Amino acid sequence: MQIGVPAEIYPGEARVAATPETVKKLVAGGRHSVIVQAGAGEGAAIRDSDYEAAGARIVPTAADAYQADIVLK
Repeated sequence: MQIGVPAEIYPGEARVAATPETVKKLVAGGRHSVIVQAGAGEGAAIRDSDYEAAGARIVPTAADAYQADIVLK
């Protein structure tokens, strides 16, 4: 199952729906894949490379993240 994480759009919102630690748990065992919108973690000081290191794939737009089977928001 593919899980998508788009960036929050509310002005000043620093939270993100998943952390790299969450991504690690979701992809463990190979049953799920995670896609994260580029820059989604910026407000929480989480870099795209942190998500990639945890096993997520970075996608350029929110529309790409919304193509997942489940969206975390």
